[in-house]
Amino acid sequence: MHSPHDPYVRVRGAREHNLQGVDVDIPRDVLAVFTGVSGSGKSSLAFGTIYAEAQRRYFESVAPYARRLIHQIGAPKVGEITGLPPAVSLQQRRSAPTSRSSVGTVTNLSNSLRMLFSRAGDYPPGAERLDSDAFSPNTAAGACPECHGLGRVHRTTEESLVPDPSLSIREGAIAAWPGAWQGKNLRDILDTLGHDVDVPWRELPAEQREWILFTDEQSVVTVHPVRDADRIQRPYQGTYMSARRYVMKTFSDTKSPTLRAKAERFLTSAPCPVCGGARLRAEALAVTVAGRTIADLAALPLAELSGMLGGTSEAARVLTDDLTSRISPILELGLGYLSLDRPTPTLSAGELQRLRLATQLRSGLFGVVYVLDEPSAGLHPADTEALLTVLDRLKAAGNSVFVVEHHLDVMRGADWLVDVGPLAGEHGGRVLHSGPVADLAAVKESATARFLFASSPAPTREVRPPRGELKVGPITRHNLRDVTAEFPLGVFTAVTGVSGSGKSTLIGEITEELPGVGRLVSVDQKPIGRTPRSNLATYTGLFDTVRKVFAATDEARQRGYGVGRFSFNVPGGRCETCQGEGFVSVELLFLPSTYAPCPDCGGARYNPETLQVTYCGRNIAQVLDLTVEAAADFFADTPPVARSLTTLLDVGLGYLRLGQPATELSGGEAQRIKLASELQRARRGHTLYLLDEPTTGLHPADVEVLLHQLHGLVDAGHTVVVVEHDMAVVAGSDWVIDLGPGGGEEGGRIVAIGPPREVAGAAGSATAPYLARALATPQP
Repeated sequence: MHSPHDPYVRVRGAREHNLQGVDVDIPRDVLAVFTGVSGSGKSSLAFGTIYAEAQRRYFESVAPYARRLIHQIGAPKVGEITGLPPAVSLQQRRSAPTSRSSVGTVTNLSNSLRMLFSRAGDYPPGAERLDSDAFSPNTAAGACPECHGLGRVHRTTEESLVPDPSLSIREGAIAAWPGAWQGKNLRDILDTLGHDVDVPWRELPAEQREWILFTDEQSVVTVHPVRDADRIQRPYQGTYMSARRYVMKTFSDTKSPTLRAKAERFLTSAPCPVCGGARLRAEALAVTVAGRTIADLAALPLAELSGMLGGTSEAARVLTDDLTSRISPILELGLGYLSLDRPTPTLSAGELQRLRLATQLRSGLFGVVYVLDEPSAGLHPADTEALLTVLDRLKAAGNSVFVVEHHLDVMRGADWLVDVGPLAGEHGGRVLHSGPVADLAAVKESATARFLFASSPAPTREVRPPRGELKVGPITRHNLRDVTAEFPLGVFTAVTGVSGSGKSTLIGEITEELPGVGRLVSVDQKPIGRTPRSNLATYTGLFDTVRKVFAATDEARQRGYGVGRFSFNVPGGRCETCQGEGFVSVELLFLPSTYAPCPDCGGARYNPETLQVTYCGRNIAQVLDLTVEAAADFFADTPPVARSLTTLLDVGLGYLRLGQPATELSGGEAQRIKLASELQRARRGHTLYLLDEPTTGLHPADVEVLLHQLHGLVDAGHTVVVVEHDMAVVAGSDWVIDLGPGGGEEGGRIVAIGPPREVAGAAGSATAPYLARALATPQP
């Protein structure tokens, strides 16, 4: 029996996902790094087992009524875990934040600032005190009534709705109108109302143009359509809707991103004329602290805001001290250039993760296990050093810090290393090493050891000569001020710089319209689907071919089964009890509803008749359960399927199951699936590939595999541009564009440009010293 003060977290018999009955002991009060190739099982051990068990134990102590209100991840498959303190998880959330979410709301600093204005602000004579809610643009009490707290108003103009006034209404002058039948219907109504739909738009009287585009009237008329002679022409009641009304209605009501984006093209955005973009009611903007409104303070960089708060009145001292103490860990993590009103969607993943870390630093917890998911993701090497300092501070405060990580510098800074492997999926799931970092060198089958203790110097690669150049700019957006960049064509270019220096803004300006681009393929880390119905096989188009293979079997033909029979998304072949989901929700009174395998199909998703059809001894559900690697052998004689599977193997995704739901995939995996889908297409002509941090979430061994593919694209005559923080990737590129020198207002300029060896010697570049080290570093 272990004492209650056991200095180790002891895991016995962990079988979550691909873990093979893992036993491991990890000391408490240390910085422990979990590493291994992508898909090896390190996250299953750190998050799926250790954190999940800590959370389960905490929930056991919560009243059943309250427990059902909390999202739970369920009990992990593990024999027992002893010596486990309470745990706090900081995962990389990949959800899309809303436009109302900001730096202030993520860090809760907005609440403190609103309290300061409510309690200690200078009010106009006779004005009554406002509650802190009145200083929030996200509440009915505080939001400006004109723009509803957004700070901008969307309007339509004649120029935006009718881009070409030489066209007549019949020829499509009103570009904002819908196409097909709905557009014809509106045109017929105008014709019935007596408007000339055949003269050029500019020749119509001004008052008619005004009415057609902007009226709020919805006239109802009987339309006698003029159609083809062989079709029945019935009159109908038509309701007119002006172009402005149609655009505004579509923009605010549609659930379709495509329709919303189309409507947005016809809108002009301007600061709200009532609040001037401050987003608040006049009463809130009349209150000041140190002569400034809350909108003024929210727009200041945090470093400046922190300095300014020191000079406020004695009465506000308690509130300002609280604010400055909350801001200081954010400054320490190098984010002093952000302002409280900066919208969350404009932040990089690294900036968002560090903001959450800073909030934890301030919490003052001790004796807990912090489980972090790749905190170095999206961080420049200079920012990673600041991160290590913060992790050490969390440890010094009396906590255990367990980090899932691929960054070699974070591994080197660890007290304890848990290496999981040796490979991915079913070839992984074993702990190869759990101990001090240096002892990993003796573990021969570890892919991590090969990179951590590399011995030979970096090979020098011939820099490819460019075949032309692509000029982008001048750009003035976010923190870029009149920046022009030239990207060489036919080579591998890396865009570098500290977080917030303007890299994503710069490459966001590359469009297909620019001369020299040809075809543009942008591969980002957004999810490949938002529901479990979307999976690896459906996204890559592989499943269409697999269904055709099953429909072509003798058994399927005899039964009259077509391709649709083998889809789990439509009635016919799927199990109707779970509607092809494979699981059902079980409602438990006073406890959270839980998911259980479907009682009829047992999780197979299909009905028994469909499952009786087999191909080479396997039914459709068993095929979906195969890993990419196993499926490549199984479908070796089916060229269309084999081609798709080979490209997935080429980008290192052999361990994923064909039916793996999109919701279980990491951002890095989603990005590589998109790349694989692109690689399997027959390419014609020049293509420019744009990748935003493609190595995020990848072990150095997987980075090697990915780079082999990307360099192969360049060798085939294409252009590859990557935004990248991994100096090994930058060192192997042909051309580097380095932005900086800092982040936010201190960035937004091109600091250095040229081949890697030139940039490595550039003065004033935050990237140069790290790139120089990578060029001199031994390679495995």
